[in-house]
Amino acid sequence: MPDVVDTPPDAQSAAFEEMFKLQSEFTRSLLTKFGGLSNLQPAMAPAALAATGTDGLNLGSLAERIQAVWLKYQTDQARHLPSAVAGTMLADPARLRALVDEWYNHLPFADAETAHQLMDDGVALWNALLEQVGDSDGKPAELPRKDRRFADPRWREQPVFALIHQAYLLWSEQVTALADKIQGLDPARKSQLQFVTRTLVDALSPANFPLTNPVVLERTLETRGDNLVAGMEHLLADLGRGQLTHTDPTAFELGRNIAMTPGKVVLETPLYQLIQYTPTTERVLETPLVIFPPWINRYYILDLNPAKSFVRWAVDQGLTVFIASWKSADAEMPEVEWDSYVKAQIEAIDFVRARLKVPSVHAIGYCAAGTTLAQTLAVLGRREEDHKVASATFFTAQVDFEDAGDLKNFVDDNQLALIAQLARPGYLDGRYMAATFNLLRSSDLIWSTVISNYLLGEEYPAFDLLHWNGDTTNLPWKWHQAYLKNLYRDNRLIVPDALEADGTPVDLRRIKVPCFIQAGREDHIAPPQSVWRMTRHVSGPWTFVLAGSGHIAGVVNPPAARKYQFWTNPDERESYENFVAGAQEHPGSWWPFWADWLRELAPGEVAAKGKRAPGGRGDKVIEDAPGRYVRIR
Repeated sequence: MPDVVDTPPDAQSAAFEEMFKLQSEFTRSLLTKFGGLSNLQPAMAPAALAATGTDGLNLGSLAERIQAVWLKYQTDQARHLPSAVAGTMLADPARLRALVDEWYNHLPFADAETAHQLMDDGVALWNALLEQVGDSDGKPAELPRKDRRFADPRWREQPVFALIHQAYLLWSEQVTALADKIQGLDPARKSQLQFVTRTLVDALSPANFPLTNPVVLERTLETRGDNLVAGMEHLLADLGRGQLTHTDPTAFELGRNIAMTPGKVVLETPLYQLIQYTPTTERVLETPLVIFPPWINRYYILDLNPAKSFVRWAVDQGLTVFIASWKSADAEMPEVEWDSYVKAQIEAIDFVRARLKVPSVHAIGYCAAGTTLAQTLAVLGRREEDHKVASATFFTAQVDFEDAGDLKNFVDDNQLALIAQLARPGYLDGRYMAATFNLLRSSDLIWSTVISNYLLGEEYPAFDLLHWNGDTTNLPWKWHQAYLKNLYRDNRLIVPDALEADGTPVDLRRIKVPCFIQAGREDHIAPPQSVWRMTRHVSGPWTFVLAGSGHIAGVVNPPAARKYQFWTNPDERESYENFVAGAQEHPGSWWPFWADWLRELAPGEVAAKGKRAPGGRGDKVIEDAPGRYVRIR
């Protein structure tokens, strides 16, 4: 049971009432800007419900059943909101209202030209819809605006729902355009306003509310409201956990059907365990591979299952693979900071070199661990010890944060002060970070769950990637604050000697080892143009690869899946835009391309025996993979 704080039941009820009231009021206020659509309001939905026929559905009885579920929630232990929810907009309707009011006041609805354009667009939409509906001959209308949230034909079969969602898409376009045209704000504040606009527009979709979603209405009639009762139970369970549930929590077990590549924990420190995997080939490359995944998430994103596992694939390519499994932060780690992770990477590199008696290792850093790997390499370069690393591979990692995407909207002084209020002694609850990443893709990671699990009452799917996504880790408080301030806010890592690590000034120009830099074309966390900027700061040879898809699927794309594609352009060194313009597209996974690059750098091989096979005769190991640290909450 997570830590809890008292929240009076009436305050909880007020939160839900306020959110639904806000949706109705806000949607109505926006639609009135469109002239001829001023009568198209959420209030029309009950009439649409009546028109579909309500035989067998007793709305009064349904309300009583939902209330009973709510009252039960209030009387058991879960009636206290978890600390990861307390203090957020869910528990404080006034903050939600203030955010919307501030956002609304910034948009130039009062401008005569804007109002006139909105009205003209509204009338044009109205006329187009009436024409389409009138000529449909019983077939779903072909509507001017398309969106996958409204792909179900029921959104087009009944005129009222066609009008509702088309009007929504129209004002979504207009409101987003208004935010883009705002003048008089500094760039950071304008970026925040644009982000809030996109977030609120997603939240106010008619698909997210039962009375304006024909699919939910039909399910409600079919089940006599059982879907909404089940959905309320799902919602309250998530409130008890303090985070959204995306997948069946009982479907996966570490070591059984996820994180199951055979190996041994060969090193344990207070900060991480180091896992070495069992070879599957008789001979292996002499230079081993050490992988540093981000401590923001669990390491097994690179070892989900045998079909998707980068770890297993790399082992099958004849690599001796080690990976760091970071410990989730707790109150006993108040002094863990950035230096701690740089020193940990150096320690792991030196341990592997000594264990296998090799002069150097290949290293991979993923996301934040890639940023840290760049610091590690800069420190080794300054100390004239960069010979310890034969090559460095960066998965979606940034070092220059000038163009770092939507996460920069969370690093102004007010946001940092709020995060400080949420922190516990020494660490930040990982559920906050999970909520932030969900907000970056709210339509996919928040509202799709609301629809399927809260409104339709569906059971959770068994999906390993979503299971990993919800398996949160706590973050060391000192590291997290430094990361947001020094990198996202102040972009100090690219300034030579502006930062130190383990007492050594950091200058990225000291990185002279060969670098393989991978970015995801659709990455919303580490945008590809931001990842490209690393090429501007390292001094050694580099290869840049642009992968199809985003922050996860762009990395975890096994060759056997035959999905996506990747782009190369070895002759382009000047800019990301020029790279894209002249890039050659290759079908499928970039993994084999990377493996060829690695083998060309260090082709020597040795027999896969002795300590190349962990746990053999005379080899003292700690425990089997995946180890204990990955299970610590």
